[in-house]
Amino acid sequence: MDRGRVEAFSDGVIAIIITIMVLELRPPHMADLAELRSVLPAFLAYVLSFIYLGIYWSNHHHMLHVVNTVTGPILWANLHLLFWLSLIPFATAWMGEHPLSTAPVALYGAVLFLSAMAWSILSSLLVRHEGPDSALAKAFGSDIKGKASLIAYALGIAAAFFLPLLSLALYIAVATVWLVPDRRIERVLNIS
Repeated sequence: MDRGRVEAFSDGVIAIIITIMVLELRPPHMADLAELRSVLPAFLAYVLSFIYLGIYWSNHHHMLHVVNTVTGPILWANLHLLFWLSLIPFATAWMGEHPLSTAPVALYGAVLFLSAMAWSILSSLLVRHEGPDSALAKAFGSDIKGKASLIAYALGIAAAFFLPLLSLALYIAVATVWLVPDRRIERVLNIS
């Protein structure tokens, strides 16, 4: 099966997720600049989630760029990833309304953790499909950054029960690490 359809479908789903997320932002009730403070937590949650979705979209594009075909299990793994990503707007809205509350911050972390697990499954299947000597296998290597992210998300979920601000700091730190473009595939293929 051609990878183009998977990439196009995923692009569309991520675009819809971002659209749903921005529609959750509500303007202040009063026409006063000081009222913007009341929506600041929701806006900041949106910014963080937008960055995460952008990271997934960009890395998904790069990963599929080196793959020619996909299999049924890869299609399901991709849907599994899109499922968890589709929950980001819900988790974002709840955390935006209750930015330092345990349950919303823990749920946000859980969605990030499960999205990262789904990414790991998808990338593993693609590497296996392409083979151990493929450009994709060489690009991913041991994926220390991905494994460290999973640990940080797990710590963030646990910290939400004691210090939600630490959780948010961990989620922001992981996004910051991934915001620096992942050039592994570009280096292996020598593309820009």
